[in-house]
Amino acid sequence: MYQQIIIAIDGSDLAHKALEHGLALAKLTGAKTTVVTITDSSVMLLSGADMIQVDTVTLVEDMDKAKAEGSRRLLDSATATAAAAGVTISTLHLKNSETADGILEAATTNGADLIVMGSHGRRGLEQLLLGSQAAEVLARSAIPVLVIK
Repeated sequence: MYQQIIIAIDGSDLAHKALEHGLALAKLTGAKTTVVTITDSSVMLLSGADMIQVDTVTLVEDMDKAKAEGSRRLLDSATATAAAAGVTISTLHLKNSETADGILEAATTNGADLIVMGSHGRRGLEQLLLGSQAAEVLARSAIPVLVIK
């Protein structure tokens, strides 16, 4: 049924549930599977910045390194979870992207025919029944989206 599945994760409990569901589907269908995590741009807002001098280049570089390391750990954990489930996956970290944009980009680039994601992410932003990123992916996706709650 499915040939290429994208599973979006962000370290939240619902993302872990989405990973488990996506891996189960991949195992049943034999679909190739890519697990993706997205990190947004590092932005700093400094109140009273006209009165202090801050090396923002170093701070942003440090934040980017921390996000890259966190993403690597998250994807390594997903790889271990997949191996325990008997599924081989590829992983992808998209940097400096809005979450919904990154998920849709990963789906398009990989020729996915299914996106699996949690209904709410780490941010906990809610729009009635769905998180804002899940709602945006659902609204914009040309392929089926399985939302796990």
